[in-house]
Amino acid sequence: MIDDRLPAHLEVSGLIRAVEAEGGFGMVISKGERTAGTLMVICCNRATPARAYERMPQLDGTRKWVLSKEQDPENPHEFMAWYRRRGEQDDDLWIVELDIENAERFIDVAPHNS
Repeated sequence: MIDDRLPAHLEVSGLIRAVEAEGGFGMVISKGERTAGTLMVICCNRATPARAYERMPQLDGTRKWVLSKEQDPENPHEFMAWYRRRGEQDDDLWIVELDIENAERFIDVAPHNS
């Protein structure tokens, strides 16, 4: 099976540029493997709790964005500690923050409704 994914560093760069072109802010929190790294995208906005999405392999061979964790408004620091631990456990993982309203649209996920 041929893997025709974009190199991770190009996908990250594209996400950040797209968000910034729409008036938002994008930032790399942690760099992973340059070519074949995996991505975690943290979608945040002042109006909603942060959400972390990771692309997970599916049985049919596709890779789908899946909500891994949502920030608890009562304990926001726990969310940050969680994604930092994930980054320490996986050297291939890129962690990218997209700070814009409805950030999920940039990773083709249905809008989040709180």
